[in-house]
Amino acid sequence: MLATLWATDRPLTPAEIQAEIDGGLAYNTVHTILKRLFDKGLVLRDADGRRGAYRPAKNAAELTAEAMHEALDRGPDPIAALQQFVTGLSPEEERALRELLAGGGA
Repeated sequence: MLATLWATDRPLTPAEIQAEIDGGLAYNTVHTILKRLFDKGLVLRDADGRRGAYRPAKNAAELTAEAMHEALDRGPDPIAALQQFVTGLSPEEERALRELLAGGGA
C-alpha cells in the first residue's frame, strides 16, 4: 500500500487504494492495514477535507534510509556491517556512494 501512495502526489482514500492495488483485498482489509500503518507513523491522514484520505509520512528513500540506520544501530559492529554492505554494491551504486561521500550528490 505504501508503494501505491508513493506513486501519487495526492492523498488516497481506502477505496481508491483498493481499486489501485487490484489484488482482491476487501475494503475492510485495506482500511485495517491503513490504520495499522497510521498507528506506526508510516502514513498520515489528510487534513484538507478529504475524509479518510491517506498519504505517506515519508518517501521511499527516507523510509529505506531509516531502516538502514536502525539495522546498523542493532548490530554489535556497525562498521563491519557497512563493509559487508559496500562489498555487495553494484558498480553504479558504488559510484553514486563515492560521489555522495565526496559531497557531489544529493
